[in-house]
Amino acid sequence: MFTSLYKFLTVCFFLCFILQQASAQKPYNILWLSCEDIGPVLGAYGSEGIETPNIDRLAHEGVLFKNAYATVGVCAPSRASIITGMYPVSIGAQHMRTGNHWGFKTPEEESYKRIIKVKDKTGRNVPEYSVVPPAEVRCFSEYMREAGYYCTNNAKCDYQFNCPITAWDEVGSQAHYKNREQDQPFFAVFNHGVSHESQIWKRQNEPITVDTAQIHIPAYFANIPLVRRDVGRKYSNIETLDQEIGVWLKKLEDEDLLDNTIIFFWSDHGGPLLRQKRAVGNSGLQVPLIVRFPDKRMAGTEVKDIVSLMDLGPTVMSLAGIETPDHMQGQAFLGKHKAPTARSYNFGSADRFDEHTQMSRSVIDGRYVYIRNYLLNQPYTYPLFYREQIEMTQELIKMNTAGELQGDAQYIFQNSLPYEELYDLENDPDEVNNLAQSPEHKNKLIELRNALYQWQLAINDKGFIPEHDLVNMMWPGGVQPATLPVTYSKEGKNLALHSGTQGASIAYQMGANIGSDHWQLYSKPLKTKSGRIVARAVRIGYKTSDITSYTY
Repeated sequence: MFTSLYKFLTVCFFLCFILQQASAQKPYNILWLSCEDIGPVLGAYGSEGIETPNIDRLAHEGVLFKNAYATVGVCAPSRASIITGMYPVSIGAQHMRTGNHWGFKTPEEESYKRIIKVKDKTGRNVPEYSVVPPAEVRCFSEYMREAGYYCTNNAKCDYQFNCPITAWDEVGSQAHYKNREQDQPFFAVFNHGVSHESQIWKRQNEPITVDTAQIHIPAYFANIPLVRRDVGRKYSNIETLDQEIGVWLKKLEDEDLLDNTIIFFWSDHGGPLLRQKRAVGNSGLQVPLIVRFPDKRMAGTEVKDIVSLMDLGPTVMSLAGIETPDHMQGQAFLGKHKAPTARSYNFGSADRFDEHTQMSRSVIDGRYVYIRNYLLNQPYTYPLFYREQIEMTQELIKMNTAGELQGDAQYIFQNSLPYEELYDLENDPDEVNNLAQSPEHKNKLIELRNALYQWQLAINDKGFIPEHDLVNMMWPGGVQPATLPVTYSKEGKNLALHSGTQGASIAYQMGANIGSDHWQLYSKPLKTKSGRIVARAVRIGYKTSDITSYTY
């Protein structure tokens, strides 16, 4: 009798254990399908004249955010805010662009030109440099690596500083989650460039896949055939992007990953055309953002809360069970550590863009846009070589010079910037009717003006510092600071790694991995009892330390 009862209880215990293990949810993988230079010009957002069935599927099966915004209307400062969870103007990363940081470079490949024919607002030289944020600022992907995720980025960095070797397990055109350990969760980024501004002229001979007679032409453009052609190219490029997203969905299904991977789809800022890219208003900052959960959680939901792209990192961390560090200005909008209250406003900035220097700030509450311009003695549409490679931009400039633009189409060619701008997106989605002097909107103007000024004080807006001086504050005497090398100490049976540089992260390699491209992120003392370890210390914006080694 006792033996039978013992066997019965043993079987019950075993079954309970198995059921408990089976019910324990493994961490979801997280996949970012990012793209470039598109506003919410998608079927899921109500745009007509464009077919985006795959992105629409993501929205149908996921959560669509109606009021998502970048912090800056151009890629590098925006991506600086995404990777750090910080406003670019609070860490000195607001100027486009600080150096050749587009792709990953090893510490030995990192270099900077002293003369690049760029001047700051005082007319002084601005060299290439790497932004040095406060010591506590790290790439948020390091927190994911510490939590056990295999983190990859394919392939764009463009963070306004050289990508640290501690940020990713793999970074570059070959980076892929397939190289992770078996059953290891991954956080992977795949960037899609077909919708980038440059593709307006680089793909001009590709077929136009939309009906240019049906697409929306913003009121700030002259409605001429060349404009319709280039806006049609923009739409066609987005349709090509949608096909690429469809390939991803099929791939995830084939790999049995669709049911255990959270997918984020987003763009780094607004559209690629004139008065879109680089603009500090809604046309430059509003972006599509869709999140699809494997369990179809909140499927088909539209969220109207204001979300910043700066919140992406904290949200990914929250979904992985990681709290947002106190220093981060981004906040989680999903997951275990979702912020208790949504944002009231999105704040944006515009400073130097390549060879042109300006300074504007904005605040958006979902309906109204307030813009404060600081350098008024310059045209609304300023000369900029890069964007003038688009034929419609060239033509619009010629038409303006000849006095051929009228009404709303002439609005963006004003000879000087107004001190303040206020737009009602509900009644004026193209932002061509400035209400800053409207008595009926005085209270809204004051509300948003005060919100902007309080924000600038709270985050210590560094746009007021001329860039030449800002560089010298981060690189004293124009010399890049260097991270102190790694030292080693025994802590009982474990080995601890240290750097004397405040805020430094440490990367290390062991055994057969020494000399490879892959660096482990050090987070706690190592238990290895034999062999050799090499390590180097990294702080954002600093020169990476030399390699030191320890042999047991």
